[in-house]
Amino acid sequence: MKNLSNKTAFITGGASGIGLAMTKTFLDSGMNVVVADIRDDHLDAAKSELADCSARLRFLKVDVSDREAMSNAADEVEQAFGKVHLLCNNAGVGDGVPIDRAGYDDWDWVLKINLGGVINGIVTFLPRIKAHGEGGHILNTASMHSFVALPAWGGIYTTTKFAIRGMSESLRLALAPFNIGVSLLCPGLVKTNIGDSFKLRPAPRSPQSTSAEAPHPTAQITPPPAGSGMDPAEVAAQALQGIMRNDFYILTHQENKEELRGIFDEALAAFPQSQEIDSGRKAFEDERRQKTAIAKALMPRG
Repeated sequence: MKNLSNKTAFITGGASGIGLAMTKTFLDSGMNVVVADIRDDHLDAAKSELADCSARLRFLKVDVSDREAMSNAADEVEQAFGKVHLLCNNAGVGDGVPIDRAGYDDWDWVLKINLGGVINGIVTFLPRIKAHGEGGHILNTASMHSFVALPAWGGIYTTTKFAIRGMSESLRLALAPFNIGVSLLCPGLVKTNIGDSFKLRPAPRSPQSTSAEAPHPTAQITPPPAGSGMDPAEVAAQALQGIMRNDFYILTHQENKEELRGIFDEALAAFPQSQEIDSGRKAFEDERRQKTAIAKALMPRG
């Protein structure tokens, strides 16, 4: 997507943090923007801050885990601005319950928003983007923790972000023939409100632990100093650049580069040093690689 003027973006979690920064950045690029968010306080603050942009901006209270609400939101977007060209699946939460002590409700809450919300966005909006035939783009906000696993306290969050990465890679190949790009936004530490997201939980936490159980050795991390983290505006600027170039990976934090290199080096070193490869296996992998190459060749160029 090189020409963004008068195109429409739908952003979940768009009233604060990275989502709000993307809202401002896309507005500055000439887009219409529909902000979907579940928090009334964030929506009210964003409305006040962006009052001068009201002609090209709409705000909707939406729970991304509610499929009917997402469908209704898509209808409202089309009524307001017509076709949607850019879907930003950005809403996400953290919990902090250690993965080895988490109960079903802990898993369900994070999964239904972080992963389910992305799925709901794709199932709701993708057919509409395909139908208008003008191409488009999907930006899925993952995290550096779609590559780098967090310890116990972030295990459920890590699970969702790894899943979004795999989903996005497959989706990118699937959508290449339709002139629809896919990008994976993987920020590190950013100044956002995700640390407060547990307050949105409708039910109490229920980690599978007992009062006699010792504190988990990796369940806590020292909070970052006040005001630390990348400015969301910088992340949004990199996201816009990646969308316009149709980059798949949008990696925003230089401090994570060597750790990521180490992960891939460790994976490569784990392969057998020598192994005879069965011809049937080779034929299967060769065909898969060929079809992947065909899909990549069809991808829209930035």
